Amino acid sequence: MIQQKLLRYCIVPLILGQLCIACTADPPVHQGPLIKFVRSHDNGIAGDVNFINTPFVTAGDRVYMVGHQNGWFPEIGWHVAGEMGGIWNHPIKLLDGFTASLQTNQSSYCLDSAALFINYPYANVHVYPSREGIRIERFQFVPDGKEAVVVEYTFHNETDESIDFQFAFMVFTELMPVWLGERTGMIDSEDEWIEKNKKYLLAKDRKNDWYVIAGANRSAADTLDTCPDCKYAPEGMGTQGGLQYSFNIEPNQSEVLHFVIAGSAASQEEVMETFLDVHKNSGQYLLEKARRYKRIANKARLTVPDSTLQKAFEWTKYNVDWLIRDVPGQGRGLGAGLPDYPWWFGADNEYALQAAIAIGQKDLVYSTIELLYNYSEQASGNGRVVHEVSTNGAVFNPGNINETPQFATLIWKVFCWTGDLDFLKKYYPFIKKGLSWLLEENDIDGNLLPEGYGMIEIHGLDGEMIDVASYTSQAFYLAAEMASVLEEHEQSAVYLKKADQIREIINTTYWVDDFDSYADFVSEPEKAVQLMDSAIQRARYLDKPWAVEEITNTKTQTLASNDPDKRGFVLYRNWAVNTPMETGIADQDKALRALETARNYTNPFGVFVTGIDRDESAGSDDGSFEGTKEFSYIGAVMTLPTGVQAVAESQYGRSDQALEYIQKMVRSFSFALPGSMYEVSPDYGMMTQAWNLYGLAVPIIEHFFGLKPRAHLREIHISPSMPEAWPHANIENLLIGENEVSVSYKRKEKQIEIQVLQNQEDYTIHFDFPEGKYGNYHVNGKKIKVQHEDVNGSAREFLRSSESKISLTMDILN
Repeated sequence: MIQQKLLRYCIVPLILGQLCIACTADPPVHQGPLIKFVRSHDNGIAGDVNFINTPFVTAGDRVYMVGHQNGWFPEIGWHVAGEMGGIWNHPIKLLDGFTASLQTNQSSYCLDSAALFINYPYANVHVYPSREGIRIERFQFVPDGKEAVVVEYTFHNETDESIDFQFAFMVFTELMPVWLGERTGMIDSEDEWIEKNKKYLLAKDRKNDWYVIAGANRSAADTLDTCPDCKYAPEGMGTQGGLQYSFNIEPNQSEVLHFVIAGSAASQEEVMETFLDVHKNSGQYLLEKARRYKRIANKARLTVPDSTLQKAFEWTKYNVDWLIRDVPGQGRGLGAGLPDYPWWFGADNEYALQAAIAIGQKDLVYSTIELLYNYSEQASGNGRVVHEVSTNGAVFNPGNINETPQFATLIWKVFCWTGDLDFLKKYYPFIKKGLSWLLEENDIDGNLLPEGYGMIEIHGLDGEMIDVASYTSQAFYLAAEMASVLEEHEQSAVYLKKADQIREIINTTYWVDDFDSYADFVSEPEKAVQLMDSAIQRARYLDKPWAVEEITNTKTQTLASNDPDKRGFVLYRNWAVNTPMETGIADQDKALRALETARNYTNPFGVFVTGIDRDESAGSDDGSFEGTKEFSYIGAVMTLPTGVQAVAESQYGRSDQALEYIQKMVRSFSFALPGSMYEVSPDYGMMTQAWNLYGLAVPIIEHFFGLKPRAHLREIHISPSMPEAWPHANIENLLIGENEVSVSYKRKEKQIEIQVLQNQEDYTIHFDFPEGKYGNYHVNGKKIKVQHEDVNGSAREFLRSSESKISLTMDILN
């Protein structure tokens, strides 16, 4: 019955706005090529030919494809060794990849070496070098919400004579479970062909209802078992098969061959329906995806003098969309990175979603939070937030200590942008449980400092870590805000007291005056000495004599001291020592000293994960990152620490320095993968990473533009702190509650003009500036008298307006 449905399918497809009617025994005829539509509607980014042998992704929320920019599908990844590339339809993999080859009267060759890769926001193209007058382009995209990828070959006859040739397309199945599949009963077995005919190839995992199908928009001349021109033999339990097509192309003409590769982890009927649907509607689906990406571009649209940064900001919004994983029965949420972290993480999302809500991705933020909440409740039920969940629902790590307080920060941030009281009521009880768990079960000595691993996963660093302390203090401050909103005023006072107490500890016990830095951790000297030995060993291994000397001196001083009490130790100089500034917990004077210290542990791309990995070459080290043989972050500079540092500088009004960090991070934009920034700068680890958005959107929107929404109060607080390098800047179409807001900033000579547009006049705009910095305030041409208030010991000037269009001008006094 299913075969009859496929072979007798009668279609009325809408292809890019053109109505085409056909009834055929073949899959629906495609009117194309699709590549022309994309080129006419969007600007792609061409890859650097020096990185043609590095990964790319064709992204979709249900299916995605990972291969190399040269068009090949090598074995990629380490989480499931060699299996993180190919085509995935979580929680299963479909293909290791596919190959294509050409046979003419004169020669035959494999299409394994594209000369150029072009990335578009929602599609990509491989351009193969012309041979014997034939130039070939491969285009691909994944339709939204569909378990399929569309692959289209365009053959250009560049001669004045007709050309005959054969084209072979081979697929290599690998129907297998995701990482940790065995924990949920997903056991792999051999793949087998259910059907191999001239119209399509259909395979199934022998013991599971996992299916993959591939076929084109025309019948093949023959089926194939092997392809002698392409030497491709991926490991695993898959099988291979192919289709061969005959072509005759007239002089200076082109022809298109349009493939759909579809999968299902449920049934043969489902995979067939997807295959037919995508063949029929691929043009319409491409149009819909292009329109959706235009909407992504238009939300939180940034315009600044730095065109590279502006483009990176736009594409990082696209990158977030690339990482959405929608898995039936599990949930829809933002994955961490590709190729090895496609599933869901607590900490990664606690950074990324703070930025995602600011760029208008409310639905994604809500679904991801719900997913993390559900898995956390299933895994622990005590408020602890999970660290890592595979797409089959298996929880690998029930949560590092930092992830529980960071969840509270995320919830408050989202609430401030949305004003959704029901949202806050839903998650506040979970946060209360989590904060109780944090101190009751992890603060062994009762000093308000939870013990356990934070963001730094170096063996032994599971004590009272600085990032855990900082995020815990921040969480209690924000939990106090939540309790106040929900009229739990006694609870609010309790939380506020704990927040203040932990803040005091951070600014005393964790502060190490001799180093102008906050400590990596607090511990007894005996344990610290053990960690010093490990750090010295690491520094010697990496040949960092300055670090060996520094840590050895610290060890000598520690052993000579008779003080057995806990205290802070600066040891690894991990980036986490900057979290007191990121959260605004650090005292002003200490923050400024620590921020200057942190600048010593950078290279042209950003901040070292571990400061003692730096050496004298770091200041000029602007080439590729050479990692260790086994994947690790030793010696790495990463986008997250760099983004955190941009936020940290912004918290203390140092916008110029914050911009420097953002520009360092953006130096890796399109370095290897066009349109993306690698997790490890500039070209190591994940080729695209969700938390990159944090280091762009949070400092720019919340600090440079100074936007602090309070949607539940129908208020938007604006306190710009624009870098000197940006005399003008715009951010348009921000979603705050049901309000849409745009802000423009202009600085000319001794005057600043700020314009605010909003479509809800009952929102009050609160402008907030340091006292004495500006004067002669005018709103919409009328001189305004400002109010003066003291905020946390800082004199501030305030003015308010609730009109739909606000133009504020003010003179710069100093």
